[in-house]
Amino acid sequence: MTDDECYASLLQHHRQTAAFRSCQSVLHWDRETYMPRAAAGYRAEQVSALAGLVHTRDTDERVGVWLAQSEAAAGGRSSAEATNIREWRRAYDRLVKVPQSLVEETARVTSMANQAWIDAREHSDFTSFSPWLQQIVQLKCDYARCIDDGSELYDVLLDDYEPGLKAAAVAAVFDELRTPLAELVGRITSVAAPHGDAVNASPVAADTQRAFAVDLAGKLGFDLQSGRIDTVVHPFCTTLGPNDVRVTTRWDENDIAVGLFGVIHEVGHGLYEQGLPAKHWGTPAGSAVSLGIHESQSRLWENHVARSQPFWRYFFPEIKKRCGTALDQIGEDAFVKAINHVAPSFIRVEADEVTYTLHIILRFEIERALVSGALAVDDVPAAWNETFRDLLGPTVPNDAHGCLQDVHWSLGCIGYFPTYALGNLYAAQFYDAAANDIGNLDEQTAAGDFTALLAWLRKHIHAVGMTHRSADLVRTVTGTDLSARSYLNYLRAKYGSIAPNH
Repeated sequence: MTDDECYASLLQHHRQTAAFRSCQSVLHWDRETYMPRAAAGYRAEQVSALAGLVHTRDTDERVGVWLAQSEAAAGGRSSAEATNIREWRRAYDRLVKVPQSLVEETARVTSMANQAWIDAREHSDFTSFSPWLQQIVQLKCDYARCIDDGSELYDVLLDDYEPGLKAAAVAAVFDELRTPLAELVGRITSVAAPHGDAVNASPVAADTQRAFAVDLAGKLGFDLQSGRIDTVVHPFCTTLGPNDVRVTTRWDENDIAVGLFGVIHEVGHGLYEQGLPAKHWGTPAGSAVSLGIHESQSRLWENHVARSQPFWRYFFPEIKKRCGTALDQIGEDAFVKAINHVAPSFIRVEADEVTYTLHIILRFEIERALVSGALAVDDVPAAWNETFRDLLGPTVPNDAHGCLQDVHWSLGCIGYFPTYALGNLYAAQFYDAAANDIGNLDEQTAAGDFTALLAWLRKHIHAVGMTHRSADLVRTVTGTDLSARSYLNYLRAKYGSIAPNH
């Protein structure tokens, strides 16, 4: 085979594999949205079978042969082709070390564990989920040892979500953030605020909230002909294939901010997915850089845009009209203060943007200790509650408000959590760069016009796929390396009026 024929074979093979992966995504999405609980057992067999099939394709010996010959002719490759070859090589070299039986068993166990987690969370009973988590931690450690038994196992797991990043580097960033964030939270919460956590004074029907959120999503640029919004226990966004991006959220009739900002956050992910180059679907050139970069898009839209005063200058009259009497006693300024209310709280996905990263530090420390063996699974609730109290103050009332609140461990996503905090840092740097390039971003936001911001993100982040790794992308787009500076400056500037002495 010629070099070009080898590359063409790689391309066809991986695009076919992407079709099978999209089937996996359909099964996962259905499980979280509409699947009856009694179907959990057979769904586990389905996802296990598909996981095995995908792994077989990923580790096919022909892929190694095609890669070797394609790499030999790398000098004449286009940027997209070079990106694909680089990332296919990285994935192949990792996955070929992992037995198919381990992949299938992990898929089966996590599918069952997800349903066990739903029940355990509902009853606030960690002991019923503990045996599943023990299996998952063992399976993920086995996986990490297959790939690199000489490294810290957590590094191997983290690399699945943020390629090249090490746990020590994450810990260093978190050490840089821990004290300034705790001090800022203390200064803000020491000032009496004329508002509470809940935004609305009376219940607002979930259907009413959903109608407004769907319209808002379209206004931000989310293509509703190529996506949809559904209701789940734990919000997420997933892509099932070209022109099929699924956003989910949950609703609280006593607090419209829960569902509303859940939608905006997940729509940020959806906008990234819809902005990836369609002609490269199923290849790294048409894929997101990392989960940290992905999270930067959701945090940028949720916090920098949708929690800003200019945003509600445009949208507040409309939401007030939609919600009827629920917002009768609150004006625009009070509403903006309410949605930016800072106070330690138990649930990560409902946390304010100042305390949010402290929630992530907690999870990082817990799961790193689990993987190293320094923490036993049965001791997770006690360790969680103690660390939460040290970082945020309040005493965790039960497991549902503590170690059972997140879906990630039940899905085997150990190493995922740090990307949420990285997303905050990336978002601040990207937003600064966009505001500098666009020039009048606040004025456009106040006019309900997000076309320039979305176009900037499309050009600089979405359209480039995986051309750059995270660190290189940040440097290319912003001119600086990843840093906590922009994020801390943003928080201090935003909350300076609340805590003027900070």
